[in-house]
Amino acid sequence: MINLPSATRIWLVAGITDMRNGFNGPGAKVQTALKDDPMSGHVFIFRERSSSQVKLLWSTGDDLCLLTKRLECGRLAWSSTCDGKVFLTPMLLEGID
Repeated sequence: MINLPSATRIWLVAGITDMRNGFNGPGAKVQTALKDDPMSGHVFIFRERSSSQVKLLWSTGDDLCLLTKRLECGRLAWSSTCDGKVFLTPMLLEGID
């Protein structure tokens, strides 16, 4: 399990993200659409159109990490907001390895 610093905020990025891009697509979306810094240390969570895959973009300070999770069956429940970002509390991620 990854232990996040206490000041880390977790953001669900509303809308759909093109998952074919590596770091560049999600990083650019954080900068342009969300007006935030991908190297801020916060976690940004993106989803693809079919809602079966998410990517997490997170900076450890020196490095930028891109983590991917894909469901083999089923879909992820997601915020109905069309754009912007939604804040999650770290308690929602407890117990997720």
